Amino acid sequence: MSLAMTGERFQRGVQPPRDFPALVLNADFRPLSYFPLSLWSWQEAIKACFLDRVHILAEYDRTVRSPSVEIRIPSVVVLKNYVRPVRTTAFTRFNLFLRDGFVCQYCGTSGRMTFDHVIPRSRGGRTTWDNVVAACAECNLKKGSRTMKEARMRLLRLPRRPTPTELLNAGRRFPPNHLHQTWTDFLYWDIELEA
Repeated sequence: MSLAMTGERFQRGVQPPRDFPALVLNADFRPLSYFPLSLWSWQEAIKACFLDRVHILAEYDRTVRSPSVEIRIPSVVVLKNYVRPVRTTAFTRFNLFLRDGFVCQYCGTSGRMTFDHVIPRSRGGRTTWDNVVAACAECNLKKGSRTMKEARMRLLRLPRRPTPTELLNAGRRFPPNHLHQTWTDFLYWDIELEA
């Protein structure tokens, strides 16, 4: 099915449909992930609707159409079938930085990050959750292949494997650049309220 924007195709200043992602919620009404936020393109959301895999909870004020169907673009969809969350955390560069809050674990600065082996690889250190931390380029260079004691450096936090829930909660601290107004009710409803 080929869908086209209704009537506004050639007007200046009109956002194309690609700028209308849909927030995807699991069957328990929680986002599949917070960072990166679980989003589908408008095409994926509409396809899932036609395949009867989701319910539409909220829509944009824009429509798309085919020769026989016109539909409002979904902004929030919920899966009909529950997707079981992962039980382990993949050891990736992104998850490592997310665990450490995108902060150098030696000096506390944020920004462009690399990673450092606490026990250097040249001394038998392994590339594992328990031995790798986020580090700025300056601290990584300063430490080099020395131990922390030799480099006279300290860690802000000892490295360890995070649970999937810890990474999910860490992702909440970094909201995406764009949050549509229809999403906010679904993003933070499961956070414990302060007394």
